[in-house]
Amino acid sequence: MPPTHRIPGRSRRVPLRAALATGIALTAVCAATAPAATAPVGTAASVTGAAAPSEPEQRQSPQAQRVEYFPGPGAHPRHTEVPAAEPLSAKERATIKADGDVVPIVQTGPTGTKLDVVFIGDGYTASQQEDFHADVRAKWAKVSAVEPYASYKRLFNVWAVDAVSRQSGVSGDPASGTVKDTALGSAFYCDGIERLLCVDTNKVESYAKKAADPDLVIVLANSAKYGGAGYNDITSPSGYDGIATASSDHAHSDQVLVHETGHSLGKLADEYWYEEYGTYTGAEPWESNSSKLTADRLTALKKKWYRWIGRTSPDGGTVGAYEGGGYHPRGLYRPTTNSIMRTLGREFNLPGREAMIAGFHRHASVVTPLTSTDSPVRRDAKVTVEAADGIRLRWSVDGREAKQARDDTTVSPRALGVPADGRTHTLSVHATDGTAAVRDPELKPLLSDTLTWRVSR
Repeated sequence: MPPTHRIPGRSRRVPLRAALATGIALTAVCAATAPAATAPVGTAASVTGAAAPSEPEQRQSPQAQRVEYFPGPGAHPRHTEVPAAEPLSAKERATIKADGDVVPIVQTGPTGTKLDVVFIGDGYTASQQEDFHADVRAKWAKVSAVEPYASYKRLFNVWAVDAVSRQSGVSGDPASGTVKDTALGSAFYCDGIERLLCVDTNKVESYAKKAADPDLVIVLANSAKYGGAGYNDITSPSGYDGIATASSDHAHSDQVLVHETGHSLGKLADEYWYEEYGTYTGAEPWESNSSKLTADRLTALKKKWYRWIGRTSPDGGTVGAYEGGGYHPRGLYRPTTNSIMRTLGREFNLPGREAMIAGFHRHASVVTPLTSTDSPVRRDAKVTVEAADGIRLRWSVDGREAKQARDDTTVSPRALGVPADGRTHTLSVHATDGTAAVRDPELKPLLSDTLTWRVSR
């Protein structure tokens, strides 16, 4: 029987299924259409919008969605299940179609070569959209100050999608009886849990896909109340994994987002546990920061984070194998005593940073062509690329390296030795992120890219 979690104030118990099958353990949100003005917040009706649609269309009963939430600053997250979002009505689809301007916040390159973070606002009226944009800038500044984000800022584009709400603020703030009419139905007290900040995930998907290439989706609720959530089991048709929610104006809500991206981008397991889950007896976890093996066994078998064992970790202490993690106090081991995957406000440990950098590069290229690779370039043209600091660039002509151009971001095919013989030649640049923060050779291919141009007569 799978472990369960008792929802506060309820007698029923719900299964705690392994969200780790998707590797996004924190990006869940309670399903919610905007609650009716007379419905009390925190009931199933207020969260799922159970009223019959006015259009003559069929709606299937929603399934449960697994959610991770944060009971309070300094507390370890908990998990529960909430009803999934109802399918959108024709009226709702039409409203969303007419809404949703996309505003660039940070642009470092084309969407196809960058990791595109999409913020969607909720509880912001038409006159408050500039406030939303300012909140996005402030929240991203705090998230991107955390390592390894801080060292890889040039890999990210950030977009704001304007979702205009009829009322300012969100349901459940400041009290459970507070009801607001908002674009995404954001609500605290989701399923009776005060700090669980829920949204309608189908509406989020509809707004998110207005951005060209969403890789990471965050709902920013116009609130100073502490809370947030992560939809664990959502794989979007638009290509992003999961949805994170957080309040805009609470001082610690950025830490909720950082933890959640540990799941969505780093594919990391939670490193906290609860005594009632007992001893883990299942198979070896697939996540890179969770194992059934002790430090000696990890080293002997050359598994998981063995390359980091004995190293001092940025989250404090030494990398080893510490019992407790993946919700179980016994039978599973974590790399360090207390990283951000266990407690908000901490750093990623060394294995966690390695996983996050690999996750960044799954979405973002190491090098970006500023001169198109789709068309031939002339021998006397300038070819330019963009790469972050520390990226090694090696140029070659017809497969032979032009050593004089090492690490140059702009070159001339002629200066690199392309002959004027009337033939078509090949100009290439091979880019490598040589960071010492990634040791696993299986991840190294993610940290290199090659661009090629045809040099015409």
